[in-house]
Amino acid sequence: MADKKAVVAGAAKPVALGSTAADLLTGWQQDMPAWPGIYWWNAAMEYAVDCAQRTTLYCDVMRQRGNQYFAQQGEIVPNVLSFKFETIMSGPQLPRPVNYGLVKIIPKSGVQIDETKRPFVILDPRAGHGPGIGGFKPDSEIGVAMRAGHPCYFVGFAPQPMPGQTLLDVLHGIATFMEKVNELHPKADGKPTVVGNCQAGWAIMMVAAMRPELFGPVIVAGSPMSYWAGVHGANPMRYTGGMVGGSWMAQLMSDLGNGIFDGSWLVQNFENLNPANTLWSKQYNLYSKIDTEGPRYLEFEKWWGAKTLLNGEEIRFIVDELFVGNKLSTAQISSDDGRRIDLRAIHGPIIIFCSQGDNITPPQQALGWIPDLYKDVDDIKSHGQTIVYTIHPTIGHLGIFVSGGVAKKEHSEFASNIDLIDVLPPGLYEAQFTEKAAAGADEHDGEYVATFLPRTLEDIRALGGNSLEDERRFATVARLSEMNGAAYRRLVSPIVRACTNDVVAEATRKLHPLRLQYELFSDHNPIMAPIITQAAELVRTHRRPAAKDNPFLALEKVMSGHIERALDTYRDVRDRLTENAFLAVYSAPWLQTFAGLDASDRPPRPRPGDSADHVAFVQRRITELKDGVTAGGPREGAIRALVYCGVADATYDERGFAVLQKIRDEQGGNISLAEFKEIVREQYYMLLIDEDRAVAAIPGLIGRQSDMAGKLVPLLRRVLSARGPMTPEREARVSRIAALMNGEASPAPQRKPRSVA
Repeated sequence: MADKKAVVAGAAKPVALGSTAADLLTGWQQDMPAWPGIYWWNAAMEYAVDCAQRTTLYCDVMRQRGNQYFAQQGEIVPNVLSFKFETIMSGPQLPRPVNYGLVKIIPKSGVQIDETKRPFVILDPRAGHGPGIGGFKPDSEIGVAMRAGHPCYFVGFAPQPMPGQTLLDVLHGIATFMEKVNELHPKADGKPTVVGNCQAGWAIMMVAAMRPELFGPVIVAGSPMSYWAGVHGANPMRYTGGMVGGSWMAQLMSDLGNGIFDGSWLVQNFENLNPANTLWSKQYNLYSKIDTEGPRYLEFEKWWGAKTLLNGEEIRFIVDELFVGNKLSTAQISSDDGRRIDLRAIHGPIIIFCSQGDNITPPQQALGWIPDLYKDVDDIKSHGQTIVYTIHPTIGHLGIFVSGGVAKKEHSEFASNIDLIDVLPPGLYEAQFTEKAAAGADEHDGEYVATFLPRTLEDIRALGGNSLEDERRFATVARLSEMNGAAYRRLVSPIVRACTNDVVAEATRKLHPLRLQYELFSDHNPIMAPIITQAAELVRTHRRPAAKDNPFLALEKVMSGHIERALDTYRDVRDRLTENAFLAVYSAPWLQTFAGLDASDRPPRPRPGDSADHVAFVQRRITELKDGVTAGGPREGAIRALVYCGVADATYDERGFAVLQKIRDEQGGNISLAEFKEIVREQYYMLLIDEDRAVAAIPGLIGRQSDMAGKLVPLLRRVLSARGPMTPEREARVSRIAALMNGEASPAPQRKPRSVA
């Protein structure tokens, strides 16, 4: 009898994920005791009941998802923020009305806000989904900024655009919101930090270039800036424009929407990138964990299912000027008053967060604008810009915004070190985050230690990018897009618009597959509500999940893996064929000639030259800085000495800045962050122009008989050794300063030549 019970219980053996169905069944039958038929019958019945129950519960979650979709549609400004907020400004009431609004985030209980700290402003992408992903969870961009004590604001948007709204109207609206945030925080120790997620990134970069005086640091997370960039064998989305003949398709979709473009088409492009996840994995993950996964699934679908609309003129600008035209990174876009939108005009630091695991905005698209715009790092310095980037090794596109792990690490470190980033000398840096134990910083407050390492444009190019021939291919697409778009607007658009009205447009939107699935699985479907609701309640009362070692359950997981791999194979083949077709078609010399490209070796998008005003400004500043080498007092002298010793390896660590802030507090804190930043930059440029003369002037600035004279060298050692023993070059520089303060001659350390322009 004991043997019979053992057989019925069916002690199962684990099966490898790569097993076939035959392997699985054979494995379970080996060494099977008596009555194997009973075991298989019981396992099959148990699995059948579990399957039926999971199917019922899955349908009920789909029903709840549909109801949630309609509830979101019923709100004026649907969002997924997990924080309470109060409205500050309404975009529809602006002189140029837009469907955006500015709200102030109310801190959660126990969170203390320091009104003297710079505010954070978070903008979410209007790329098909609704707003709120930046504050989707407590561990989010908003959450970590508020825990660091910063006041937080959020810029969201309504699903429907205002009549006649253009993208430039939106940019002016964001600028107006920034004016208001600055007005509300006159005592903040620095201009606001603005975070732009995905496509909101290029929007705030454009606004910051138009109105640089309103912005402090700008953080762009997963934001495409150089749209043609990528590497062969990956990044298939960049070929989309070429494969459909340019932007005319977006114009057609707008005309079918009676002048309104449905953001569902943008979401569809994201979905198509990973058919295994779209068609199977995401849904199977819910089905296989139906007893626990429902709330998390519905939480995400609340955002993913909230589709938004754009005016036809908005999507045309985005596609023509950005996605296909790729004009932002070479300053070829102008504002409505005729001024060129040049990213080199941005005053505050630019912080770029991207990931190798992001197939929507790969690092090449997030960072490619830097070598597009600048000759070298000295060119960055001559424009007074500080650019910091970090590349996550694996996280996907959405994980950049929604992952709690990313929020606790990268976003938290950026928030807590934003003042350090703001005072970094101009240049290009890579941010690295090390666990405090590994960095030997056990007494450090945070979980990680941030270090900023100097980089060159060659480090960006080493990530991979386009060859000259690739650039010519994409330039051909852009030229043909302009021609096809003009032909469509003249010949086809009038006919389509004559056949469309609001009723047809609304019906077209409702029938979009990404909307229809929510419509069908909801209480609006008369079959769903009475049958699925009652059946789901009955199942929950009598739930009988299959045992974890049920062989049919294991077989289900094996088959799921096979389906995923099949869909991944389809994706890989499709992407390879798409890329090969793109390369073949747009490499044709006759097509490039037809598009107006000559056969020269010149790049089709030359780097924008410096304006005469900028060249004159640089020369004027060089003269002013040379004349001001001996101007100032102990404060300027001490900062110059600190900068001189610190640039020995040009690596900056948050521990050194923490010590510097502590010294500032000990000395009475009588210098603001903005003043400190300005002095650091002036002293840095003086050292860059004429290092020997600038260093020789330090004793005269400090005064050998002043209080600072005896404190200077200990202060330098205290700050520079905060992260560990000083490097030999830093030691040599500190020794040189000590010798100069004592009136002794000291040779200058070996150094590489540097320039300011």
